[in-house]
Amino acid sequence: MKAIWNGAVIAESDQTIVVEGNHYFPPESVNRAYLRPSSTHTVCPWKGTASYYTLEVNGQANPDAAWYYPDPKPAAANIKGYIAFWRGVKVQP
Repeated sequence: MKAIWNGAVIAESDQTIVVEGNHYFPPESVNRAYLRPSSTHTVCPWKGTASYYTLEVNGQANPDAAWYYPDPKPAAANIKGYIAFWRGVKVQP
C-alpha cells in the first residue's frame, strides 16, 4: 500500500494493519520528512487518544492529515505508533 499526497509518496508498506477501513502504516515505512507535529488530539472510546501530524509537501500543508496512537488502549495495542491518513491522502495498492 502507498499513501500519496500532492504528488509525493508519504508512506509505502506491504504490512499495513487495517482498522475500521483505515490502513495503518508501520512507523518505519513513513517518510518523516513530510510530517510536522500537530497539537491536535482526539479520543476514540476503544483505541484511546490519537495524536496528529500535518503533512508538508512542496510548500503545501495538509493540517492533521495523519494520525497515530502513541499509547493506545489494550484493544488497539497492535497499532501502537502506526500512522494512518485521511483528508485527501490517497491510500492505494
